[in-house]
Amino acid sequence: MIISASRRTDIPKFFSEWFMRRVKEGFFYSKNPFNPSDVKRVSLLPEDVDAVVFWSKDPAPLLEHLGELDSMGYRYYFQFTLNDYPRTFEPNVPPLKDRMTTFRRLADRIGPSRVIWRYDPIILSVLTPLDYHIGRIAGIAKSLEGFTERLVISFLDLYARVRRRLASSGELSGLGILDISQFGGKETLLDFGAQVSQIAAVHDMDVSTCSEPVDLSSVGIQPGACVDGALIGRLLAKSGKLPSSMAFFGKDPGQRPECLCVRSVDMGAYNTCRHGCVYCYANYSPSAVEKNLARHRLDGPWLIG
Repeated sequence: MIISASRRTDIPKFFSEWFMRRVKEGFFYSKNPFNPSDVKRVSLLPEDVDAVVFWSKDPAPLLEHLGELDSMGYRYYFQFTLNDYPRTFEPNVPPLKDRMTTFRRLADRIGPSRVIWRYDPIILSVLTPLDYHIGRIAGIAKSLEGFTERLVISFLDLYARVRRRLASSGELSGLGILDISQFGGKETLLDFGAQVSQIAAVHDMDVSTCSEPVDLSSVGIQPGACVDGALIGRLLAKSGKLPSSMAFFGKDPGQRPECLCVRSVDMGAYNTCRHGCVYCYANYSPSAVEKNLARHRLDGPWLIG
């Protein structure tokens, strides 16, 4: 079984103590976000967990616990998002310099193959045109050379709730934020992809896309899996462990058609992330976040309630 921690919130940043308590107790409750009565007890015993995939913009609080996870026999890797956006888009994310320091510390601790750099979502707007992203990707890639082997990119998906959030803000509605479908045609995308691919190659990184319908393989960018069965297989082989269930190494039917991730069980909950990113699909409103966080208990078997 593979544990995702988490697509729905930033567990390493905001809930690392809760996560470690669940590890020590050996289980958590997984609640279907669209059917609250659908609750499952999920084992976190090391022998039942093939790997943990951590997703975070700032996993610094979890670093002090990695030695304990290692001693207990857990296998894990990080999807580490490093963007360089104006605070208009990411109001509560720490400064890029601090997050890059954390990235390098983490890679020194567990190895560059287990810390994957995500530059996503790519937001096209008056403040952040194509040249903005090329410049930021080039600068971050230079700083991370030798500390990661893979870059993952994806474009902003304007879900209905994200559209409503942007439209309700006078500041944001005037920024001309575009969906990928409005993004200048395939040739523009290919040119952008070619530049990103070239930057990555200079700094010894492979590039893949995350759940993107656009095909950039002709410029060296392949569709990728974030919950990556191949990477998890290598972690298992290195530790000498057989997969607990081969069923978890098939495509996850609960994700979008373009997603190539294998099956996993998510530990998180929507409306719990304090980063407050305006493009986030997992937070509905600040009031919903505060209401949920008031119900969080460190000793609770699920994240909320």
